[in-house]
Amino acid sequence: MDLYEYQARDLFEKHGVPVLCGIVATSPIQAEHAAAKLATPVVVVKAQVKVGGRGKAGGVKLAHSPAEAGQVADDILGLKIKGHTVRKVMVAEGADIAEEYYFSILLDRTKRRYLAMLSKEGGVDIETLAKERPEALVKRNFSPLDGMTDTLAREMAREAGFDAVDVDKLVPVLKRLYHVYTAEDATLVEVNPLVKTGSGDIVALDGKVTLDDNAAYRHPDHAALEDHGATDPLELKAQKMGLNYVKLDGNVGVIGNGAGLVMSTLDVVAYAGEELPGQPRPANFLDIGGGANAEVMANGLEVILGDAQVKSVFVNVFGGITACDEVAKGIVQAFRILASEGIEPKPLVVRLDGNNAELGRSILSDANLPKLEQADSMDDAAHRAAELASQ
Repeated sequence: MDLYEYQARDLFEKHGVPVLCGIVATSPIQAEHAAAKLATPVVVVKAQVKVGGRGKAGGVKLAHSPAEAGQVADDILGLKIKGHTVRKVMVAEGADIAEEYYFSILLDRTKRRYLAMLSKEGGVDIETLAKERPEALVKRNFSPLDGMTDTLAREMAREAGFDAVDVDKLVPVLKRLYHVYTAEDATLVEVNPLVKTGSGDIVALDGKVTLDDNAAYRHPDHAALEDHGATDPLELKAQKMGLNYVKLDGNVGVIGNGAGLVMSTLDVVAYAGEELPGQPRPANFLDIGGGANAEVMANGLEVILGDAQVKSVFVNVFGGITACDEVAKGIVQAFRILASEGIEPKPLVVRLDGNNAELGRSILSDANLPKLEQADSMDDAAHRAAELASQ
């Protein structure tokens, strides 16, 4: 789960990371009252969306009075930033910024270790910095058993070019940010920028935190951080059904069993659509998992067919633990549900292979479902699904 900036700020404060005061507002008048409460000469009104590039999109503005803060909030609220509508802003104290830095801790899955990154050049696109000037970004992998030690933090700060005075002030902040990472079971804690103020203090000015959903059972308080209003309705519906679903921006619905197979299916569909009118692309990732039964299959189809962008659906199943006849029964069941609700089905291309594949194909043939086609190979099915979507 990705957090909003204000939620990350609150977690930082909870664990002793130096931050500035910030108040959330959902209307111009609330923003005006927030600025009056902060009572600082300058406040920053910041759009709360879970994407980067807010400043360039006009989502971060200064205000020099409560009335101006309200006017600025009025400009930002309702703004669309990379497809995300701004529904709330954070009114934060203005900072006397002397220097801007970058720091992050994340899970490096390839090395099965944590990765910490530090740079004296913050407030910029870190991906661009890493590509164009990699020497400006210090990277260190370290074991969760060792953690962010005093020695590691000091070595990174020195290598990044901080002087002795700044190293002494920076090290405890880095260690506290690491504590946020471990105590909250995060997979990412990023501060950009981490600033030095005019008085020499180190402050986390902007934070990004991603929490590990697999650890949610250890953190019942994390449930309050979920913003169901900003979650795509289909993703929310799939979540309640226990489905592994991610909405994408294409028009070919995809269902498969196993994350690897689904990822491969997305690629094959994308390639198949490259030469077709409109260039059809995958509309979603949906893994029904191993051992999926007819009910799971029906639920998956119900979610995908509820997406108005979907023009066709590709069901790609290799039967192992998941029996193809169960998948076929789920498809038949889903069509019955659609018929009972008066919903017209969309073109569906099915490729079944492996465990009970022949029986599954027979069930679908006997059902004589409208707009359903079967294909022998993954490539043929992907091309046909893309072709149907392009029509």
